[in-house]
Amino acid sequence: MSDLLSSANGIHWDLRDLYAGATDPQIEADLAACSQRCAAFSDAYRQLFNAPGPTAPALLKALQEYEQISIVTGKLASYTGLITSVDTANSEFQRLDDRVNQKLVEFGNQLTFFDLGWLGLAEDVAQTLIADPQLANYTHYLSSARRYKPHTLTEPEELLLNQKSLTARTAWVNLFDEFVSSLRYTLDYNGEVKTLTQPQILSLSYDPDRAKRKAAQVCLYGELEKNELVLTNIFNALAQDHGLNDEIRRYSSPLASRHLANEIAPEVVDRMLEVAEANYPVAHEYYALKTRLLGLDKMATYDQYAPVATNMPTCRYEEGRDTVLEAFGRFHPRMREVASEFFEKNWIDAEVRPNKRGGAFSASTVNTVHPYILLNWTDKIRDVSTMAHELGHGIHQYLSRKQSYLNFHHPLTVAETASVFGEFLTFDYVMETTSDPKVKLGLLCSKIEDAFATVFRQNVLTRFEQRAHAARRKEKLSSDELCEHWWQANHALYGNAVDMLEQYRWGWAYIPHFIHTPFYCYAYVFGELLVLSLYRMYQEEGKSFVPRYLELLESGSSAAPEVLLKRLGADIRDPGFWQKGLDVLKDMVQKAKGLVEQA
Repeated sequence: MSDLLSSANGIHWDLRDLYAGATDPQIEADLAACSQRCAAFSDAYRQLFNAPGPTAPALLKALQEYEQISIVTGKLASYTGLITSVDTANSEFQRLDDRVNQKLVEFGNQLTFFDLGWLGLAEDVAQTLIADPQLANYTHYLSSARRYKPHTLTEPEELLLNQKSLTARTAWVNLFDEFVSSLRYTLDYNGEVKTLTQPQILSLSYDPDRAKRKAAQVCLYGELEKNELVLTNIFNALAQDHGLNDEIRRYSSPLASRHLANEIAPEVVDRMLEVAEANYPVAHEYYALKTRLLGLDKMATYDQYAPVATNMPTCRYEEGRDTVLEAFGRFHPRMREVASEFFEKNWIDAEVRPNKRGGAFSASTVNTVHPYILLNWTDKIRDVSTMAHELGHGIHQYLSRKQSYLNFHHPLTVAETASVFGEFLTFDYVMETTSDPKVKLGLLCSKIEDAFATVFRQNVLTRFEQRAHAARRKEKLSSDELCEHWWQANHALYGNAVDMLEQYRWGWAYIPHFIHTPFYCYAYVFGELLVLSLYRMYQEEGKSFVPRYLELLESGSSAAPEVLLKRLGADIRDPGFWQKGLDVLKDMVQKAKGLVEQA
């Protein structure tokens, strides 16, 4: 148990639905079974795609076996990823994770022929199979896989890349996770010295004491700067690896592979980012209001999340749970029912402890089990929003289990649909049940800032990645150059409205999305603006909206995002659609100004 005091002490997840422990013999049994099944699959289906091509029944049988193997490998990968996330310094877990990853690469290599065989079919043969009613459950999977045809290599080349990933990309990612999780931040404030984890020092961004907020940011970024050699080399190596893969696979830009994975047209993303940037003045208007509320001459980066109400209540873990469940239940009983299972069956790890990964996530695992949620609960009222966000993810992943495994994992662009929606459901409930006007103003300002962090900040992060990756393709970047790219991308948002702390130049150095999934961040912008529009539709349509929304969550990746969203009336190719979401932010800022005037 952690010695860090929190009402979530002792809240650990129970992973036994995956495996009983790191020494569970079932892990070895599954590894052995996968090895045998992969070999048998290769023997049975290696000739499947030879001319004239497979029959529909033969392809169906192969796909079903392919799914069963994928479910077992998915369980293995999920389990080792989860145990290492809560104890990044555990050498036993690291060794198991490393060994499982090596085995998964081997299994993937044995199955690579199947993916390549499907892509190698003549277009007319492939389209005939895609249209066959016997393969109806795999229509989208088969058709969407074909989009990778121009970027796929020969089997020997694909096998080589898979094997090299263990000592290339995967190794650098693991180093980043373990290194950043091991960092400790020694904060010397008012003569009191404390050694803090990353979640703890980041939480001080919300402290009412301005001097403490500044000291915390100086400490955070100062520690990152001390480790510039490691962090800069990690970023450079992974950006170069990304560029080499793009060159090898003939992608036209650093974002092209992400667009393809997200099943989103590049022009849709370009319009969305441009519309968000055109609305940066909305942020400036709010920053001016907050400057006034805080009694400052000018805001600094360490003031962005400062509470405007100093009487904000704390929130125990149990209170947060009850609040979220009540909010979800008002929307639909099914939402509450599913969310309750996460608490009742210990699918959540919420305790803050050393060597645990910071932040929060919901891991979808596989469609035959259920998701698991990681939180770092610090008894702050804002933790409720994080809980609602991750439970939204969890519900989305849980309901998607209705789909077969190959239609189960939804792309990043719609991954935030339920998480942000859950946040807004919870926010509205909390606002309605709060009577203190100062607390209500504090809650509204906090919500605006969360939305800004998801729309405007993630837009900035995407622009930083675009700048940094473009520059890295010319030459290795120094720490100063990375810091300058970060500075310029942020200056576009803050302008003259917010002073950037000099040490803030190092803000890029600890962000895991840059490392784990390059260009992930624009999916947050997409998801937030999408949900702002969908939530407005819910407010306008009422209960008639709910069944269509739940159907979307159950759909997984059974159709392209654009197709799924059209069923809800969302035209993502229309810039006006994105502006509709940003208009909600404008309205929130105006509401905050009205509350200030009333006060």
